Amino acid sequence: MTVVVSLRDFVDEMQMLSDEEHAYLNKVTGELTTITNDDIAVIESGDDWSDYPEWQQSEFQNAKEVLSSDDYVELPSKFEIHEYKMMERFCLSISDEKIRYVLLSKIHGSGAFHRFKETIYRYGIEEDWFRFKDNAYKEMAIAWLRSHGFEYIDDMNRRGKNI
Repeated sequence: MTVVVSLRDFVDEMQMLSDEEHAYLNKVTGELTTITNDDIAVIESGDDWSDYPEWQQSEFQNAKEVLSSDDYVELPSKFEIHEYKMMERFCLSISDEKIRYVLLSKIHGSGAFHRFKETIYRYGIEEDWFRFKDNAYKEMAIAWLRSHGFEYIDDMNRRGKNI
């Protein structure tokens, strides 16, 4: 039986990732799970978990299962997703030359993400950005799922998302 993955859940998981987390897809169940770098460090250290609270022991057990099983495949990391490039492509897609130029000038150097967000709100194009970003994540997710042999259900329109 082939596992069918919810595209919305997959995209949500990708969008929620931080630099400190890794997301995995269970090839058997289609379940998504996230583990932290700290949990990985504890597992790899081989330390005794008995002094940790029960909820944390459960997290460690989950991380150990994910890391030791061939049933899981890691999703693209935040680094591989490269949201900056996504932001740059959005800027280049703007048809208004003035706005395009202003946006491109705002995305360089420290604080680029903050300046970009301020600018899209100033010009009232934040909904265009959110649609663009969701679409970029959707395309990336579909490509990843197909390349790993997963089927998916395109449920991106649920919960009010407009894709």
